[in-house]
Amino acid sequence: MKRVIRKQYRAQILNPEESRLPDAFDVCRERAKEMIREGKAMTIALYRYGRQLFLYAEFLDEEADVETLFSPLSELLSLWPQKDTQACWVPMYPVFWHAEPRGEEDWKRHPAPGKRRGRIAYLRYESMFEYVEYHHALVREGLLAGDRYQLISMHEDVLFSYLEEPRTPQNIRRLEGAQSKVIEGWMQSDPDSHFLHLPGSEGQNFLFIPTVFAVGESDIQMDVQ
Repeated sequence: MKRVIRKQYRAQILNPEESRLPDAFDVCRERAKEMIREGKAMTIALYRYGRQLFLYAEFLDEEADVETLFSPLSELLSLWPQKDTQACWVPMYPVFWHAEPRGEEDWKRHPAPGKRRGRIAYLRYESMFEYVEYHHALVREGLLAGDRYQLISMHEDVLFSYLEEPRTPQNIRRLEGAQSKVIEGWMQSDPDSHFLHLPGSEGQNFLFIPTVFAVGESDIQMDVQ
């Protein structure tokens, strides 16, 4: 049984008007499809907000080197300082999810998702760690049901959320009808006050952002048919 490794990354485009970007995105899309065809990944999805790029990936058994996988973009991206080096793609830190995969077969989509979506949010510095604290507590409790494929990760003060529609409700413990106690505390903390609302969000805490590409096993199967 293959293990599912869920990862999210953030990158930044040097020049948003760069003419080479569309071709580089096309090559990266094909590389993502090839990984899925080879049984090395289940889903790879890339989203964009201005100069920022956000990547969601489900690797099988082994995490891919994203710098190599998306090398056609390397010259077009900024370098982020790391502990002892620099990188185009920085890992984001997972802070919240509704479900955990129990192997490849367990994580297959039945039926295929209608949409694979990405959204972002900016946290206020003075309350960002309270957000993380509550959401880690929700994960530890494992009772709050929501889209089983959603994953929210953080880098600096930015949250990136991947989800699928129609949403498939589940909680980490896989207990139907369970009620979360932790969510009561989060709702009493004035959730909206933790966020800086982005232009175009219409007052919502998260803003859906454009998809560069989003491919999964169902897309590969359709390509073959």
